[in-house]
Amino acid sequence: MQIPVTPLPDGNAMPRFGIGTWRMGEQTTAAAAEVALIRAAIERGVTLIDTAEMYGEGGAESVIGQAMRDAGVPREQLYLVSKVYPHNASKRGTIAACERSLKRLGNEYLDCYLLHWPGEHPLEDTVAAFELLKAQGKIRAWGVSNFDVADMQALLAAGGDGVATNQVLYNLSRRGVEFSLLPWQRERSIPTMAYSPVGQARLLDSHKLKAIARDVGVSPAQLAIAWLMNQPDVIVIPKTTHVARLDENLGALDLRLDPSTLKALDAAFPAPTRRTPLEML
Repeated sequence: MQIPVTPLPDGNAMPRFGIGTWRMGEQTTAAAAEVALIRAAIERGVTLIDTAEMYGEGGAESVIGQAMRDAGVPREQLYLVSKVYPHNASKRGTIAACERSLKRLGNEYLDCYLLHWPGEHPLEDTVAAFELLKAQGKIRAWGVSNFDVADMQALLAAGGDGVATNQVLYNLSRRGVEFSLLPWQRERSIPTMAYSPVGQARLLDSHKLKAIARDVGVSPAQLAIAWLMNQPDVIVIPKTTHVARLDENLGALDLRLDPSTLKALDAAFPAPTRRTPLEML
């Protein structure tokens, strides 16, 4: 299995498939299974792991750290993404939050550090913290999450032209970002990280998606993920707690969608015809 990569604006690359960890680290009784799932992903060649200080109030980061130690792979073979809470995103607060995340992960650096959503602290301060962390070697790149076009414009006006990526809700049933945000980012070579690619499994109950997947001979999850992977500047981070579902999701990497399938998906899940507010979960 070969996981493709997409270039970042600075010339480095990010894997285009990874795993999300939202809702992990919330219950100690689930920790062993969560560690096992992340370790299984690493052992299958998944390198991108997405998390945040918000997830389990740091619990997800601790789970990832344990899984990395158990897997025993060299740190440089993995790509870690975490996020700072907006209320922590002052200059000093961002630096302190990053150091706490690194401690929980048991790592010396993050590959990419994101502002989780726009908040009350001036973007200039958050950007300054990101750039300082980058200069110190504690992060390799930085970006944002849940930013719409106006937010991205404000970020650039605040000196944030070093932004590497924007992580947003994006799947077949939530295509609003295609109207203005994705074109805006593509003009500037800023790739998109798509969270909830199967809509927290709700999309898998779609009769339309099931019918098309049946015609193609794949599962609905594989079809939904492959549709996103069909776009070379989109990074997909499905989250699961089941190894069988992990293997199913990985099967999407070998799926190539022909024009008739893409046309059927567009008919079943139409592209937006007007601008809508950015959706979040």
